[in-house]
Amino acid sequence: QGYYTRRGGIGESGDFVTSPEISQVFGELIGIWYISEWIATGKPKAFQLVELGPGRGTLTDDILRVFNQLASLLSKCDVSVHLVEVSPKLSEIQALMLTGGKVQSNPEDKSAYMKGVSKTGIPIFWYRDIQDVPPGYSFYLAHEFFDALPIHKFQRTEKGWREVLVDIDPEVPDQLRFVLSPSSTPATENFIQPEETRDHVEVCPEAGVIIQRLACRIEKDGGAALVADYGHDGTKTDTFRGFQNHKLHDVLRAPGTADLTADVDFSYLRKMTQGRTATLGPIKQWEFLKNMGIDLRLQVLLQNSRDTATHEQLLHSYDMLMNPKKMGDCFNFFALLPHRRLVHPDKKQKPESKSPLPPVAGFGELLLK
Repeated sequence: QGYYTRRGGIGESGDFVTSPEISQVFGELIGIWYISEWIATGKPKAFQLVELGPGRGTLTDDILRVFNQLASLLSKCDVSVHLVEVSPKLSEIQALMLTGGKVQSNPEDKSAYMKGVSKTGIPIFWYRDIQDVPPGYSFYLAHEFFDALPIHKFQRTEKGWREVLVDIDPEVPDQLRFVLSPSSTPATENFIQPEETRDHVEVCPEAGVIIQRLACRIEKDGGAALVADYGHDGTKTDTFRGFQNHKLHDVLRAPGTADLTADVDFSYLRKMTQGRTATLGPIKQWEFLKNMGIDLRLQVLLQNSRDTATHEQLLHSYDMLMNPKKMGDCFNFFALLPHRRLVHPDKKQKPESKSPLPPVAGFGELLLK
């Protein structure tokens, strides 16, 4: 049915709602994270902001607003935006949000299928695959992207690992059911780590491939990747579920009409970088946002808001993002950085002659200057 390519039910009227749709502060703080990394690596002359699966474009829009507010800081830097989006419907919505609809299809350039200019004057390009994004110093963003990729499910049995497959139920017409593979499948041979201790495992090979590509790019060209998603660090077992109209939905019923999701296994992503980059996290969303200064930002917005409704909306959205019982604990932040960002390459020679590396924002307590 093509859930994302035809529908893409994000927002209050859809099947699920995401953090950027709840509060502008979320995207602003991510924008500040990228700028702080840009400064920490010596303010390169150009950077690309690359978002994977940008939804309605809200997050990029909030980030671009921060870039615009800090235009004097970025004045000597050549900034461009690159969106990796397979859905024709969502790319139209993004174009409207980011450029006011001023885009042109791009048949002469085979890699980007569409291009435009943001309301703040930054060039934006659309691609179907991360491989098509040009190389160069880049900041990658994957917010609620990896959880939507397909997974393999496995179960440990007395006869060894078996893959969980989808089958037609012979008892009920037009009904699907889960079955165990009668013997080992190529996926069980390839995707189960020998040291695995869990009895049920979900593996997303596509996430592994994409992380490998990001790690190779960051190792070669510099930059950073920030992943924000539902997830765990190799501890959870059975997280595959569906959402329709903000309610849980049987994944096998009416396929293509509901959002399907599975928690991201960050331990698997870490393994898939194959040591090409350093990794930070996962840390809880509330912790990352607190370290990024969300409390100060909230105070400023509250002081600047005149009416009670805006006040209440700000406090409500802050609670949604930060409350551990809401989104604060469900979502995690995870980063990929070049090794040289965290370790001086020549630390063996004279450690005392080197200035200390600036801390990575968001992933530790930062002293506000």
